Amino acid sequence: MTLIGWLQTLLFFVLVLALTKPVGRYLFRVFEADTQPLPRVLGPIERALLRLCGVSREQEQTWVQYTASLLAFSLLGALGVYALQRLQHVLPFNPQGLPAVGPELAFNTAASFTANTNWQSYAGESTMSYATQMLGLTWQNFTSAAAGLGVALALARGLTRRAGPEGRKTLGNFWVDLVRGTLYVLVPLSFVAALFLVSQGVLQSLAPYHQVSTLEGAKQTLAFGPVASQEAIKLLGTNGGGFFNANSAHPFENPTPLTNLVQLLLIFALPAGLTYTYGKMTGDTKQGWALFAAMSVLFFAGAAVSYAAESQPNPALAPASVAQVGNLEGKETRFGVAASALFATVTTDASCGAVNAMHDSFTPLGGLVPLVNMQLGEVIFGGVGAGLYGILVMAVLAVFIAGLMVGRTPEFLGKKIEAREMKLAMLYVLIFPLVILGLSAVAAVIPQGTSSLNNAGPHGLSELLYAFTSGVANNGSAFAGLNANTPFWNISLGMAMLAGRFLMMVPVLALAGSLVGKRVVAPGPGTFPTQGALFTGLLVSVVVIVGALTFFPVLSLGPVVEHFLGAAGKVF
Repeated sequence: MTLIGWLQTLLFFVLVLALTKPVGRYLFRVFEADTQPLPRVLGPIERALLRLCGVSREQEQTWVQYTASLLAFSLLGALGVYALQRLQHVLPFNPQGLPAVGPELAFNTAASFTANTNWQSYAGESTMSYATQMLGLTWQNFTSAAAGLGVALALARGLTRRAGPEGRKTLGNFWVDLVRGTLYVLVPLSFVAALFLVSQGVLQSLAPYHQVSTLEGAKQTLAFGPVASQEAIKLLGTNGGGFFNANSAHPFENPTPLTNLVQLLLIFALPAGLTYTYGKMTGDTKQGWALFAAMSVLFFAGAAVSYAAESQPNPALAPASVAQVGNLEGKETRFGVAASALFATVTTDASCGAVNAMHDSFTPLGGLVPLVNMQLGEVIFGGVGAGLYGILVMAVLAVFIAGLMVGRTPEFLGKKIEAREMKLAMLYVLIFPLVILGLSAVAAVIPQGTSSLNNAGPHGLSELLYAFTSGVANNGSAFAGLNANTPFWNISLGMAMLAGRFLMMVPVLALAGSLVGKRVVAPGPGTFPTQGALFTGLLVSVVVIVGALTFFPVLSLGPVVEHFLGAAGKVF
């Protein structure tokens, strides 16, 4: 470990901190203010899109209507992506002449991009045509991120709003949130980010692939494509799917340390800004900063452990008696250990899934960090929208525990947290490990699951567990020693991704609907404050304890035991 390495992490966090307030204020103006930004330019476009959908900006929805709109839109989007893959061989913008994608892989990819996961069981440059990449995958990068924004705002409205006129309990309008999130936030920011990436050498082209001669006289194919445009939204929307199989380790996607830093900032920009937006919605920005502080504590813990672990020599090379400067296996030398460990931490904190190094090549403890980041429940900044609603569910649990400790009915922002709210919060919490551990157990004992593993022993278990954790957490990164492009893995991971997205969104929206109509009571002497250091500490403890109690046994059999075996000279 070096001072420069630690300063890289510190510089990144300082920049995130500097962006949080302006981004949060902008998001608040987009979604909650009476007048949106650039009303003369973007206002007419918004009104035209809503008229096309048959929706009025003043028309609001109950939680049931909001949920139905979300599910219907997502289903149609998934069907569209599936159809594009199956028909890409007859569609234009396929200069490389790629064939149609098989049905299981097409299902997996459609589920993946609809769920904002972007798990890729394929090499993008040799599987997906330009039409599929642009019209299907990039489209879902925008809409799935905008949908996540909407669900987070719906829960925040449920906490901060009083019952509407005539007893109506509304949470906004899904179609309005979707259009505004895309039009005012994701499209303009992605456009600026794409221009920057192009200026730094990231590809943006519709030219056919190039055949070149190597120094040895062999022929090599250089893949081209509209990379920068997809790269920008894959990071800003915490999607993560790369145009190339190597993702952000590919020099055409991430050519320099500067682009690496900007990509990291794009991943955290919206999830961090949403904490300030939530604070503005409550009328007390300290509420948002308390959530930001809890996320930051967990981020620094993961970043420190990851960097420390990857700065150690690779135990597999110890018998060779070679000098090692940290664990450089699977890492790009233009980034090094520090930037690779930071990227792995950030991308699994934010459920992005983009990678600039091979997580399968990390040390056992270095690989443990991405696993734990995801298994804590997508709450360390998290995905766009998903991070905010995930941490708010944990905040509901925290105030309930605080209420039990002082012997009174818990309150959150003046609203009583009662039996219905706790049932919905626990449903959200339990779905996550149930799907991960259930599917992992099945895959570990049937030939269709174990035959895809390239490693035996604890590392093989880690590869299997990482796949389902990544799928259910809507992350999309992988321990790539697993060959997931088989019928069993494509179907099971596709179902896991859909469950991790939509089976968890429904309880969140139901919780919002339950809270929005509650009477707000004035704080009293026994009210637990939710904007200070005490609440931040309790929230961090709840997140860690829930994750540790749930996943510690299986982690002990995977990366933890692998670490001790490596220390004893036994490497799988």
